This record gives sequence, structure tokens and C-alpha cells, in this order.
Amino acid sequence: MTEDHRPATNERKRGSGVKFVYDVLRDDILDLVLAPGSPIDEIQLAERLSMSRTPIREALVRLASEGLVATLPNRSTVVAPIDFLNMQAFFDALTLMYRVTARLAAQYRTEQNLDLIRAEQARFTRAVEKHDALEMIATNAEFHKAIAAAARNPYFATLSNRLLDEGRRLMRVYYSSFADHLPQPYVLEHEDIIAAIVTQDPAEADRLATAHANQIVSHIKALIARDDRMHVTL
Repeated sequence: MTEDHRPATNERKRGSGVKFVYDVLRDDILDLVLAPGSPIDEIQLAERLSMSRTPIREALVRLASEGLVATLPNRSTVVAPIDFLNMQAFFDALTLMYRVTARLAAQYRTEQNLDLIRAEQARFTRAVEKHDALEMIATNAEFHKAIAAAARNPYFATLSNRLLDEGRRLMRVYYSSFADHLPQPYVLEHEDIIAAIVTQDPAEADRLATAHANQIVSHIKALIARDDRMHVTL
């Protein structure tokens, strides 16, 4: 991302100072402008955003709770590294959560759940049409969180939310591989899952969620295998 991005973010400065800092940093981290493992200098950031260090520190606390930044023993703050060593465990857990939440959603969803799932899918579709990668990341996560909520199991919902948050930067890599033009068949995978949940077919919801997760996981694995630069953050 070029410096042309900066003036656009300044439009948000009229709102809450903490939210403004959080939005700028979150977007830069998710868009990989700030690379995994790179230091965050509070003084430089305060100068760049013309903010005091208090809202910056509060924003960093929020980002840390989402796993996007980490505080080192010397109290310096860095962009959280992507843990490639445990990537397979992450993929296994994410795939399982896609499956179990889709299966349970097909069993227990309400009309209110369906309305929310459809609304999140509509937002995701609009983001895809605009080729807005950051919005695709956000709305894709909210779509799957809506399915997890429909599953009626708070433990699965909590774990799903954590996995989806941790995987946001990997989704940026995924969308970047398509130059942010996600192929329509991949958008329709969501629609197929919705259809299985609507008809209350747990087995079909499970099968479709598995295929959806496997498609994303295998694609990201291939990208990582091709690009040795992805491993510098280990």
C-alpha cells in the first residue's frame, strides 16, 4: 500500500481518538502494510497521527486482545508474528469449527439467525463486488460468526470467533492471490452453505463447510509453499 492510503484514513480522525488509532493500525496490520514482527513505535505513531500517546496505548491494548499486536518482555510492542510452525494445527481447528458450527446451525437455526446470516452474506458479496479486501476480511468473518451463533453452543462460538480473528491476515494473503478479485464460485460456496442450513440438512451443511474450508486451506498452503518470504516472521 502506498502513502496515498494515509490521507483517506485521516478522514476518520473526527471520531473517537482511540477508535481512529485502532482503525488505522488494524487496517495497516491486516493489509500487511505493517509486516508481522515489525516494531510499533508509539512516539513515531503519535507524530504520524497527530495524537497523544494515551489513545495509542488504549488502541494497542484492544489490538493485543485480538491477537494483532504483542508486547515483548522489554515492554516494546510489535505486530504479532504469524505462527507458521503451528499453522497445520490452526487449519485443523478452523476446518473443524467450520464443520461443527455449520452442522449445528442446520439443526438449531431460527429465522432470526437466517436473517443475520443472509445479511452478512449480502455485505460480503458487496465487498467482493467492490474488490475491497479489508471489507471482505471483515464480512467473511462476520458471516461465519453468524453461523456459529446459530449453532447454539457458546463454547464453539467462542472458539470460532478466536480462530476467525487469528486468521484475518491469512485471509489477506488469500484475497491478494486473486488481486482482490475473488472468483464468483468461491462467493457461491457461502450461498450453498446457507441453503443447507435453510433446509436443515446437517450432513450437507457439514460436507459443504468441509469443502469450503479445504479450498481456502489448500490455497493458502500453496501460496506459503511458493513464497519463501512468508517464513521470515517465524
